[in-house]
Order: sequence, then structure tokens, then C-alpha cells
Amino acid sequence: MASLRIPSLDIFRHRLFAQFWAARWFATFAIQVQATAMGWQVYDSARAHGQSIAEAAFVLGLVGLAQFLPLLVLSLFGGQAADRYNRRLILIACMSAKALILLWLVFASGMGPDVVIPAVFAAAISAGVINAFMPPAASAIMPMLLPRDELPQGIAWSSLAFQSSLIIGPAAGGLLYGLGVAVPYATAFVLLVVSALLLVFLKAPKQEPVTDARTLGMIAEGLRFVWKNKIVLGAISLDLVVVLLAGAVALLPVFARDILHAGPSELGILRSAMGVGAASVALWLAVKPLRARVGFWMFGATIAFGLATIVFGLSEYLWLTALALAVAGGVDMISVYVRQTLIQLNTPDAMRGRVAAVSFVFISASNELGDFEAGLMARIFGPVMAVTIGGVAAVFASLGWMRLFPELAKADGFEPMDERAS
Repeated sequence: MASLRIPSLDIFRHRLFAQFWAARWFATFAIQVQATAMGWQVYDSARAHGQSIAEAAFVLGLVGLAQFLPLLVLSLFGGQAADRYNRRLILIACMSAKALILLWLVFASGMGPDVVIPAVFAAAISAGVINAFMPPAASAIMPMLLPRDELPQGIAWSSLAFQSSLIIGPAAGGLLYGLGVAVPYATAFVLLVVSALLLVFLKAPKQEPVTDARTLGMIAEGLRFVWKNKIVLGAISLDLVVVLLAGAVALLPVFARDILHAGPSELGILRSAMGVGAASVALWLAVKPLRARVGFWMFGATIAFGLATIVFGLSEYLWLTALALAVAGGVDMISVYVRQTLIQLNTPDAMRGRVAAVSFVFISASNELGDFEAGLMARIFGPVMAVTIGGVAAVFASLGWMRLFPELAKADGFEPMDERAS
């Protein structure tokens, strides 16, 4: 019965963490509603414009590329900004800018394909610029709100906020889309305003000052730290390789519309399925945080992610596709939890923004660039073969990374080795 106990809410006695948790939930919910609406609208508009399935899938991949390129250029500057300037104010500015993007999408959503597709690309590029600054600040501010020994549980609860939004957001986005194209964008705008207001009243502790306030010097210092710390480098790069190869979220509108012959509501279900699996695992981790054999858990999770992706690619049934996505989301949650905890506990506070920026460049390369890779592969091989090949490649990549980073594969706990030895 001990394994069935309800996760402790004791961590929410830290009022600042609770406030930040709520702001993260509203923001993620808004972004998922927006992403679902954008994906369906772009793909549907491309198909209505006479493009084939493969051509329209490639357009979805280009949207991911449009988000990634500005992020790639600016993320390291965003990381040094998070260490150099007030992280809370950076987050408020980013939320406000994202809200303005949603107003732009509300205005453009009623236009024809000739206007809608360029409008979505403009929104994607703008979001890429903002994402260069927002995630490093958010990642760096959370450890300031909790005692060090409660950070692993805080990361599990923070991931639960993200994943619960990932469940409700896409489903809500699909349903709201049925009420009108502009409705999901307007709803996401309101949610982002609520998130920004919660951050306005967040009184976070002062962050540690940096010793070298030169922009390029700070960036170089952060890169050197990541390169020398093989645990951090291995954890970050493993996520990049696996999700870059096996990530196929961008192709969900293709599978929903032209393989499973479903509509936007079913697309919302498929997008939510990964969140259901991830939230279930995040809840388990909040009850029983991992303490030992963390390297084994991480590599086992990435191998399972590749296998679940293969099933997703080959499935012709809605229920089996949703089940495969739920499994993929659950094991990916284990990988995310281990990676984030290792990075946070192995990085000094004054460098967390820069290390988070490097991490987010890798994550975005795996997500947004992975969307482009999935669209390109679908254009060449077709969507089913593209996803299946990606899943197989992810399994072999995980096995290769175990040999490249034995320190990570053998990691038994989250704390740095020198601290565990003492």
C-alpha cells in the first residue's frame, strides 16, 4: 500500500514555488492550445491549397525550422542574460511578447491560405526569438525557490505541471478549434496574461552575481563548463540525438487527417496521449523520486522511447497510436527528470542560466529541428517510413551513447561525485 500513497503536497508550503508552478502551468497550457491550432491550421491550409500529403507534411517541418533558427543564434545570449539580469523580469517580458503573437494569430486566422501560412511562419520565427530567452530564465529561477534537498521533488512537480498542461491543452485546442479558428488563439492569450500576472507578483530571492559580466566571456565560460562536465554533456546530447531522430510530434496532423482519417478533435487526443503517459510517470516520480541507478533509468527510457516510436509509425488504429504515444511520453518523462536533476545539481547557481541555455539549444534542436527533419524525411520516404526509421535509429543511438559516456551510464545518484564521496 505504500506504493499507492498520494504524493505529498508539502512542497507547496514554499509559496514562491507554488506561485511559479501555477504560472508555468498556465503558460504551458496556452502554448499547447496554440501549437495544436497552428499545426492543424497550417496542414489543413496546405492541403486545401492543393499540396500533397508529403508536401504539406514538409510545410509542417518548415514551421519547426522557422522556430529553431533564431533560437540557435540567440540562445547563448539568452543564457548569459538570465545569469546577468533579473530572471523574473525576463520571464514577464517573454510572456507579454508571446501574448502579442497570439493577438496577431487571432487577426490572421480568418484569412485564406495565402495569408494564414505566412502569418504562422512569422509567429513561429517570433516565438523562436522569445524562446531563446524564456527557458534559460525559467530553468535558472526554479532552484532559487526551493531548498537543495527538495529540488528533485520540485522538478518532478514542475514536470507534472508541464505534462498535465500537455494533456489538457491539446485536447482543449482541438475542441476550441471546432468553435472557430480564432477561439484557441484568443483563449491562449488570456492564459498567458494570467501567467504573466502571477510572475509580476513573484518576489524571488536575489540571484548570485556573476564575476565576469562580459557577454562573450560569460558565454565562453558556460560552454567550457558543459564541455568539461561529461555527466552534463552526455545528458544534454543524449536527448538531442534521440528526440531529433525519433521525435514525430510535428507529423501528428498528417497521421490524424490522412492515415487515421480523423479530425482536429482526434488530433487533440493524440497530442494529449503523450501528456497522459508523461503525467502518470511524473506523478509516480513525485511520490518516489529516483535516488539510485539514474544512468540506467535514463538509457532504458531512451531505448523504450525509440521502440514506442516504431509502434506509432506502423499503427493504423487510433487507440494503438494513442497508446504508443502515451508510452513514449511516459519514458521520455523519466529521461527529462533525470537530465534536469543532474544538470541542476551539477551546476553552480551563477552559471545556471548559461548551462540551461546550452541545454535548451540541444532540446530545441531535438524538437524544432527534429520537426523539420521529420517533415523532410516524410517528404522523401512518406510519413510512416520516416517515423519508423527514426525509432530504429534512436534505439541504436542510445546504445552508442552508453559507450561514449560511460560516466553517465554508470551514474548511481544525482549529486556530483566529489560531494557523494565526502
